[in-house]
Amino acid sequence: MIDKQAIFSISYGLYILIAREGEKDNGCIINVAQQVADQPLRLAVCVNKKNLTHDMVIRTGRFNLCPLSEEATMKPFEHFGFQSGRDVNKFADCQQELRTENGLLYLPKFINAVISGRVVQTVDLGSHTMFVAEATEARQLTDSPSITYSHYQQHIKPKPVAEGTKKKWVCEVCGYVYEGDEVPDDFVCPWCKHPKSDFKLME
Repeated sequence: MIDKQAIFSISYGLYILIAREGEKDNGCIINVAQQVADQPLRLAVCVNKKNLTHDMVIRTGRFNLCPLSEEATMKPFEHFGFQSGRDVNKFADCQQELRTENGLLYLPKFINAVISGRVVQTVDLGSHTMFVAEATEARQLTDSPSITYSHYQQHIKPKPVAEGTKKKWVCEVCGYVYEGDEVPDDFVCPWCKHPKSDFKLME
């Protein structure tokens, strides 16, 4: 038996992973990133294969990792997590263009650092790919603490509110609410890409 609440007890950070291919910039929210070696300085990040950013990193071998800080609001989660770069330009409304030496963007706010990575190894993990990358640049931007998944759940994620008489099923990962008698077996959360098994009937 797998108790998802036990898995949710694992501590995660929250990050925006940014890529560039040709003239297109894109980014997505990820929650797995860590330093895995010191000499040379290497990082590992895990990215859902359904994200456009994943495909861009596969093809270009480059990314910027931006740790979100506790100053973040819901805005970067909605912008980089709840819509696809296949449908929108996620940087269209960015008022300030900031780029690292590798030519990739980073955000002017909501983050406390930016780390550039050059991919040296990929590992297929099923739903995700793990990219192991050598750090080519790193900048500390603010002293604000990095956000944790727990902080996001408790202080940023909107609390779902039940209305009317329809059954409502809430995604325990991101808070998306599905309305209907049952969640279809093949349903995938449009916000976080998690399956039916992560939805719980709201009281």
